[in-house]
Amino acid sequence: MADTSEMTINLVVLGKTQTGKSAAGNSLLGSSDFESRRSPSSVTTCCRLGRSCRILGTMRRNGCELALRVRVLDTPGHPHSALSKEQVRDTVRSALAHHFGEEGLHLALLVLRADLPLCPDESDDAVQFIQELLGPTWKDFTAVLLTHADKAEEAGCSEETYLHSASSTLLSLLSSVQHKYIFLDNQKCVIKEERTIVLRKLLNFVRQNNYQVLLLKHSKE
Repeated sequence: MADTSEMTINLVVLGKTQTGKSAAGNSLLGSSDFESRRSPSSVTTCCRLGRSCRILGTMRRNGCELALRVRVLDTPGHPHSALSKEQVRDTVRSALAHHFGEEGLHLALLVLRADLPLCPDESDDAVQFIQELLGPTWKDFTAVLLTHADKAEEAGCSEETYLHSASSTLLSLLSSVQHKYIFLDNQKCVIKEERTIVLRKLLNFVRQNNYQVLLLKHSKE
């Protein structure tokens, strides 16, 4: 029987190589489960699941505090320096079914760099990749995670001014996922209070979707 005093949310990070997927996963977990470093080639070559400890102070139900557990699936980037698109897609699809096939996926986090412009071809490629993984309801289960937010701040951009000057491609993407987006500064997320703010935003997205999960089964093809 499930423990009614806690809730677990299942997340997967997706995106291009060197966008900060693994670092973002570590920030959400409050750990260093995933290898993350600058490199001239793709660092992550296989999927790996990370689990947080019980996190208090993020949510309440019926006046009682609930503990939160976060599970994050880290994935290879696409495009990848050593793997084809098909290899990345099949690896991620298999890992999603293996880890979240029974409990379901709450959110896929499309990781983009806030300090780099999003081009139409890049956006189309990312959307197509997520559609292939999640299916026709992908928009309901996808949020955008804008990493390197500290670089945007250094350039004098608040979140509001950033979005005001953002490309039509990015704004269209954010609109398609019902404006589910989060700016992430990995340096700040080391601080418990900052991490709690990010997790509360994620929980709000899950709540807006009525706590639904996307069930992912192994392909029979």
